[in-house]
Amino acid sequence: MTERSHHLVQINPWEEQDLDLLYRLNSPEMMEHLGGPETEEQTLNRHKRYLEHDLVGRMFSVQLLPNLESVGSVGYWPKIWKEELVYETGWSVLPAYQGNGIATAAMKIVIEEAAAENKYPYMHAFPSIDNPASNAVCRKLGFQRIAECEFEYPPGALMRCHDWRIKLNG
Repeated sequence: MTERSHHLVQINPWEEQDLDLLYRLNSPEMMEHLGGPETEEQTLNRHKRYLEHDLVGRMFSVQLLPNLESVGSVGYWPKIWKEELVYETGWSVLPAYQGNGIATAAMKIVIEEAAAENKYPYMHAFPSIDNPASNAVCRKLGFQRIAECEFEYPPGALMRCHDWRIKLNG
């Protein structure tokens, strides 16, 4: 896939040069709802997984138009949820750029990409119940809130989340 754009943002497949962005996204403020910042080793391992993600999903950097400044990440990957194969999705936007519709714009592109693959009927997002901004993104995009649930993230820790779902095809 080549770059895709929306009037506000462009998303590009994750590249080696995006490691700096990943470090910036790994701040205490950004990781507040995700168990806190990752270690250096965890960050490097995440970067490696993002580079290889085309094999099991897709990760993208988010650039703000028109200057193409890297301001976040977005992606989707297969997951078995409630005995059904679905896509899980997630996003992150640097604090200085939050509240401007960037996550919503990038997610619109991601939903279109996942739907075009025609693999799974649904995409799920699992934002923390304590993260009003991410829950608002789900609402704006037309996801349906299915339930409150416990979700393991980071590995070994459970967090209370909302299970949001959007139909991709049909």
